[in-house]
Amino acid sequence: MQTKLKNIKTTIVAILLCFTFVSQAIPGPILHPISKAKKAPDLLLKDLEGKTHNISDYHGKVVLVNFWATWCPPCRDEMPSMQRVWDKLKDKGFVILAVDVGEDAENIIPFIMEHDIEFPILLDKSDKTARAWRVRGMPTSFLVDKQGNIVYQALGGREWDDAKIVEIIQGLITNR
Repeated sequence: MQTKLKNIKTTIVAILLCFTFVSQAIPGPILHPISKAKKAPDLLLKDLEGKTHNISDYHGKVVLVNFWATWCPPCRDEMPSMQRVWDKLKDKGFVILAVDVGEDAENIIPFIMEHDIEFPILLDKSDKTARAWRVRGMPTSFLVDKQGNIVYQALGGREWDDAKIVEIIQGLITNR
C-alpha cells in the first residue's frame, strides 16, 4: 500500500512539473553547458525488448539521455525531432537513450509505433534512475561526452534536429 501511495505521489509531482515546463516554454534551441563536467551517474536499465543498457557500454560515443513520459506533452512533441537527429548521427558515434519514467511498456509501445521511434526506450518504472540523475521535471535531457561526462543539460522540450544543437552534438563527436 505504501509503495502504491508513493508511486501515486511521484506521478502527481511529475505531472505538475511537466505542466510547469509547458507553461514556461523555453524559447529557442537552448542547451545549458555544465560549467564543470561531471561523471554521468549509473544508468542500468532494460529497454522494451528486455535488453539491458548501461551508460558505460557507450564509452567513446556521445549519448543523449532523455527522461520523458507519454503523458507529458513537451516530451511527446520533441520525440520526432530526436528521431530525426538520431537518423542523421547514429552512424557517427551518437546514441540516444530515452528513459521513460514510471510507465509500463503497454503505455509506451503505441506511442513509439505511431511516431516510428527507433532509438532505445528504457524503462525506469520506479524512477530510481531519474532520481539519481536529479531529474526535477520532464522532459529533462543530458548530453554525455565520449568520456562519460555530462557536458550539457536541457530542461523542457527541444527541437533536437535544430542546426545549432546538431552542431553542438557533432562537435562533441569529433572532439577526441
